[in-house]
Amino acid sequence: MSNTEDGASNSLTYKDAGVDIDAANLLVERIKAHAKSTSRSGSDASLGGFGGLFDLKAAGYTDPVLIAANDGVGTKLKIAIDAGQHETVGIDLVAMCVNDLIVQGGEPLFFLDYLACGKLDSDVAETVIAGIADGCRQAGAALIGGETAEMPGMYADGDYDLAGFAVGAAERDKLLPRDDVAAGDVILGLVSSGPHSNGYSLIRRIVERQGLAFSDPAPFAPDGVLGATLLTPTRIYVQPVLRAIRETGAIKALAHITGGGFVENIPRVLPDVAGARIDLDAVPPQPVFSWLSKAGRVAEAEMLKTFNCGIGMIVVVDKSAADAVVAAFQDTGEHAVHIGEIVPREDAAVTFTGHLQLEG
Repeated sequence: MSNTEDGASNSLTYKDAGVDIDAANLLVERIKAHAKSTSRSGSDASLGGFGGLFDLKAAGYTDPVLIAANDGVGTKLKIAIDAGQHETVGIDLVAMCVNDLIVQGGEPLFFLDYLACGKLDSDVAETVIAGIADGCRQAGAALIGGETAEMPGMYADGDYDLAGFAVGAAERDKLLPRDDVAAGDVILGLVSSGPHSNGYSLIRRIVERQGLAFSDPAPFAPDGVLGATLLTPTRIYVQPVLRAIRETGAIKALAHITGGGFVENIPRVLPDVAGARIDLDAVPPQPVFSWLSKAGRVAEAEMLKTFNCGIGMIVVVDKSAADAVVAAFQDTGEHAVHIGEIVPREDAAVTFTGHLQLEG
């Protein structure tokens, strides 16, 4: 055998190394329709270029400030992978980003995703991206681009990770929080759909210790399957919040209740002189939180630090406008409850009265 023939027999391609560029290109073609379904004023939701375009003038802004946020889904992805259910984690990805944007009064404009895997499964990837497109439609954001990275050796076969990047805008004079947050203001809470996308490492540990499989009936929802109920997607509050802001003009501040719960998230939008007093008796936790607390023997303080405990978004309003804001949310199908008030800050930025109404 000649040296040339020997060299040919030992030559390698990128596909031999585990990266299939042709499969990735075919995936782009498969997801173009999903991206196109998210088109909105100002966007070019076509895929395939080096970057996505967005025209702020066409979106109707005159003096805009851009707001950006990025996030992931965390170990909730592991449940999706183990349960073989990938339809809704894309909604979670969008939600975790756009719910941060609206806290500053920003309207989400466009979204980009990043999906990394060891070996590309085009069916799974398309299912995930269809969920991302669903989340974008709910938020009114255009899916204008993304990246799918096949990285053998970095991820085990079947595993993948997600990250999302959202950009929004607000008129300069409409940014939140406002500077008139003061003692006496009312704190409303928008009800969550469950744990959203936080605390899943603890959730998975509790499931493991209980000896449960994700295909088992959910202990807290006997008519549901455990994996599917734990994959209930994060609620996207964008459209109801933006409508309430515009219709009432009374919202002073918002706080997205993610990791860290009330204690870490509410102070981020309060002036140094203001504190929040939360009435835990008024917080409506879903059955999943009662089960997690009991099955994992999780103390109330740990529940409050790890989970949203039933409230996904905090809304601060003037006391005189509270009823009007609640009504505005009800008109959009959101359940807003009065859970506290703004008080002069003493030691802790967030204080509690009462206790979580956890069953069992």
